[in-house]
Amino acid sequence: MKRYRIAVIAGDGIGPEVVEAAMPVLDAAARAHGFTLDWERLPYSADHYLKTKETLPDHAFRHLRDDVDAIFLGALGDPRVPGNEHARDILLGLRFRLDLYVNFRPVTLLHPDLTPLRADRPAIDFVIFRENTEGMYLGRGRVEGDEHIAEEVHTVKGVSRIIRAAFDWARAHGKTLVTMGDKSNAVPTHHLWQRLFREIAADYPGIEAEHRYIDALAMELVRKPGRFQVIVTNNLYGDILSDLGAALVGGLGIAPSANLHPGRAGLFEPVHGSAPRHAGRDDANPMAAILTGALMFTELGEKDAARDLEQAVKDALAAGTRTPDVGGKATTREVAAAVAAAL
Repeated sequence: MKRYRIAVIAGDGIGPEVVEAAMPVLDAAARAHGFTLDWERLPYSADHYLKTKETLPDHAFRHLRDDVDAIFLGALGDPRVPGNEHARDILLGLRFRLDLYVNFRPVTLLHPDLTPLRADRPAIDFVIFRENTEGMYLGRGRVEGDEHIAEEVHTVKGVSRIIRAAFDWARAHGKTLVTMGDKSNAVPTHHLWQRLFREIAADYPGIEAEHRYIDALAMELVRKPGRFQVIVTNNLYGDILSDLGAALVGGLGIAPSANLHPGRAGLFEPVHGSAPRHAGRDDANPMAAILTGALMFTELGEKDAARDLEQAVKDALAAGTRTPDVGGKATTREVAAAVAAAL
């Protein structure tokens, strides 16, 4: 039986709750498809930081880089750490230091009553490729007196590889449209995205390449979400658009994501935050964590298990077993149990 080594960073707030609820569901799917998950729980969180002043030590980073098949993360953020030092070092640190340049966020309507849009809207099913290691999130800049100057960094290497990743995924999944979003009419550095998008698109005949300014793209996502298939954009805009996309299909409680670099262990996390006010109430939605596990299975090559997990979530939603964020009254553990039963 094939075994996968999965490092778990449960994190803060509702993170430990959704992770602990999701893990047995992922184990059940794994068993049904003939493989095993060897979970390794790591302590890094706000609690650990407050006790030890340690965020993510070098030995832990090396272990995550060299010794595991995937990293499964709950959520990070705690009001007791107002500067978010631990969250920045763990999450952004792993993204940057592992060079996980693809932030992959699928946006799929799992049940028709979850969208706030009109009932006659077409099916919503697109993915966002967000550049994950450049842009504003590098934190470069300086303070000069009363001026706070932030630097937005885009390189030929960084922009090229995320655009090519989007086209590669589109070709592998039979998609025919890739949309690139930027603000090149106002931000001169975004002309790099324009040039590279045109050049790379020429290598993919049969896939239409279109451009939208990011404000127009956001508006069109609300008006005609069904027309989009693959969206590629920079770090900041991808972060914003993916939350908009989540709202179109039911909210952050069912939104998964993956941080990837082909050939390396990925970091998998639900899009929602740590939601400290909900911690300990047993009402956080575990579906985003379960669907994040499905993305992890896909990257591990276990596509049948991933498909079954997504179908089990759909079945649980259709049966009405839902947490309050998606219109139900079930608890975190009841929803996870319903998904497991649907397997």
